Amino acid sequence: MEIRFEADSGMDRGWAKVVTHPAEQEHWKNLEAAFQAAEKRIIVINASNNRQVSLETSKVAVIEAEDRMCSVHLITGEMYLLNTRLKFALEALDTPGFVKINNQTIINTRYIKEFSATANARVEVLLTNDSSYTVSRYYINHFRRSYHG
Repeated sequence: MEIRFEADSGMDRGWAKVVTHPAEQEHWKNLEAAFQAAEKRIIVINASNNRQVSLETSKVAVIEAEDRMCSVHLITGEMYLLNTRLKFALEALDTPGFVKINNQTIINTRYIKEFSATANARVEVLLTNDSSYTVSRYYINHFRRSYHG
């Protein structure tokens, strides 16, 4: 099977469209399983029962510093703990789309709904779950380079 990649700016970020001949339809499940297996996962702690949980990084919306650990917020509203400091969390994710916006917060750019400039040369970011975060002046250039949405 030959694989060809094409870009479509009209599609939402994080989506992929696979077009095949109708005779290849029997292989769709295998292709879907291969794509899902390739997605990066992180191990987090469920604070309610202290169990470790494997999460797909695409579901993570925000990671915030919590002393020597991080809180991991999913776009669904669930929260888990990541047993590392924020400065090492970005390395652990190793997934495009995550950007550090201040000393306490990393956000997933795929969930940015809108952003706007505020006072003191900062940027206010609104996510699709209606939570908002501030990009500090120190990280604003990095934010602009990382986010092209």
